[in-house]
Amino acid sequence: MTPATPATPVTPVQTPRRLQILDTAAELFAARGFHGVSVGDIGAAVGISGPALYKHFAGKQDILGACLLHASEQLLEGARELTAGAAGRSGSNDPDDTGKGSGDTALTRLIAFHTDFALTQPALIVVQEREWGALGEAARAAVRERQLAYIEVWTRALAPHRPDLAPPEARAAVQAAFGLLNSTPHSARISRTTMRDLLIGMAESALTPT
Repeated sequence: MTPATPATPVTPVQTPRRLQILDTAAELFAARGFHGVSVGDIGAAVGISGPALYKHFAGKQDILGACLLHASEQLLEGARELTAGAAGRSGSNDPDDTGKGSGDTALTRLIAFHTDFALTQPALIVVQEREWGALGEAARAAVRERQLAYIEVWTRALAPHRPDLAPPEARAAVQAAFGLLNSTPHSARISRTTMRDLLIGMAESALTPT
């Protein structure tokens, strides 16, 4: 069964200005904390006045919610595209048929995809980990809905490799892998390529031990 599409409305169309504000705010929130950043700080960093920023967002909490919601939607949409593509290459229309035994499976693609996201978006990883409590109730519910759907995509991709795991155990394994991959902002400073290879290898070994 294909995971249900989230019922919560998606984020508004992301204009270049909105994306600039979100990217800049994420960097500021990661560096100084949500409560250490003002609307004026964000506006100044993107070259507009604080009041002008309200044309795009209702306020600082709205910006935080939009940051994490946009990130969650990127992950979910990307994961669904990857797993659909893996099923197509395996000759099956079933997204659960992930080509176990080949080097290119839905699971390996998901691991590489999440690794690349974590390495290129470290500020969002930090903000999600540290500022969850600062989200408004509606934003928290919307982000969580997409996170759960993302976990489900991974759990289904893992199932052919780990039939010994019950669904709750598979979800726990997936979330543990997220913890590994999301540790990148706190990791030793080595080259991105080396870190990418290291993380992918460790995640594959953890999820599909021989």
